[in-house]
Amino acid sequence: MNNIVAIVGRPNVGKSTLFNRLIQRREAIVDSVSGVTRDRNYGKSEWNGKEFSVIDTGGYIRGSDDVFEGEIRKQVELAIDEADVIIFVVDVEEGITPMDETVAKLLRKVTKPVLLAVNKVDNAMREKDAVEFYNLGLGDYFTFASISGSGTGDLLDALIESFPVKPEPVQEEVVLPRFAVVGRPNAGKSSFINALIGQDRFMVTDIAGTTRDAIDTKFDRFGFEFNLVDTAGIRRKAKVKEDLEFYSVMRSVRAIEHADICILVIDATRGFEGQDQSIFWLAEKNRKGVVILVNKWDLVEKDTMSTRDYEEKIKKELMPFTDVPILFVSALTKQRLLKALEATVQVFENRKQRIPTSKFNEFMLKVIEAYPPPATKGKYVKIKYCMQLPTLTPQFVFFANMPQYVKEPYKRYLENKIRENWDFAGVPIDIYIREK
Repeated sequence: MNNIVAIVGRPNVGKSTLFNRLIQRREAIVDSVSGVTRDRNYGKSEWNGKEFSVIDTGGYIRGSDDVFEGEIRKQVELAIDEADVIIFVVDVEEGITPMDETVAKLLRKVTKPVLLAVNKVDNAMREKDAVEFYNLGLGDYFTFASISGSGTGDLLDALIESFPVKPEPVQEEVVLPRFAVVGRPNAGKSSFINALIGQDRFMVTDIAGTTRDAIDTKFDRFGFEFNLVDTAGIRRKAKVKEDLEFYSVMRSVRAIEHADICILVIDATRGFEGQDQSIFWLAEKNRKGVVILVNKWDLVEKDTMSTRDYEEKIKKELMPFTDVPILFVSALTKQRLLKALEATVQVFENRKQRIPTSKFNEFMLKVIEAYPPPATKGKYVKIKYCMQLPTLTPQFVFFANMPQYVKEPYKRYLENKIRENWDFAGVPIDIYIREK
């Protein structure tokens, strides 16, 4: 299971620029106006062969007139609470500010590794100026410039070394599939599990965030056997007022990484909201199987087109990964719950599916011959052989004479043809083009 790294600090010190550099995409909004990052950004990063999740928090503020001050502060505290390693970013241009001292005081109480990162150090003079940050009482610091990237290598080396050593999971005689029930607060995740197992295993109320811990439940009914994980999981922490939206995603990060299939429960009365999309893409980035359950369907006024229209709206938000089972259920009336189970188990089987190389070549080479990769600069790409890789998730490699000329649209074409001929519904597929 991957480690989680939280980037914290006061506003406008370059946290989002560092975040963008780590995930190698310009995903977080960056602006010279302080306090631009109010929501959190989540991404995957890798250094020296080790993957980890990165969280970009809002700037830590106290005593300002900013109406978002309280929410940002809670988010930072919660990120610190859930992360494995914390990167505390400060600005060499402004030196130590009262707000830096406040954050440092908070971090000195933390038992987890804290890396003090001094940003905007791009010359020898600023290197000397950075010495004052020893006064924060957090030990050694790392100097870097997030815009140019200088110094980030040393910071990342130290980050990797700071990750806690996690024990290898004890292998059970029979390893059951893990199905994580994820979603935004109050979507009906616990009610869904209670309805499945036929008892009130989890406390259910109308208050968002009632579930305080992620709990595993062995499910053995109707001919199915697997572990269900209720990941609503808002844990009550001392001196931390819960930000429900934030914590639901924080808990989902860990649950998703440790699951085989994610059952994403959404509230039919609210629609497929931004928080639902964030959790969906977390599962997709981690290459997990996904089933979407539109819960509370009994509360929605329907006509003959409702189901289809609703499904089309969701798939529009999921593009280009639209081959995902979407079921309309009600945990209260137990409507279509058995179908939801069947769909989830089918996605698990799809994820394990292995296609014999001979059959795969027989079908795909005909597809490629009918529509070969477009010529680039007068050069024609020829694909003569392909196969499925022996990996935990479906990955396919196509061997070509000039793989650099095969672009993303053609990879999507190949993926679509694979999905048309074999059932990979709910499962992300990776396509690789290699030189033969």
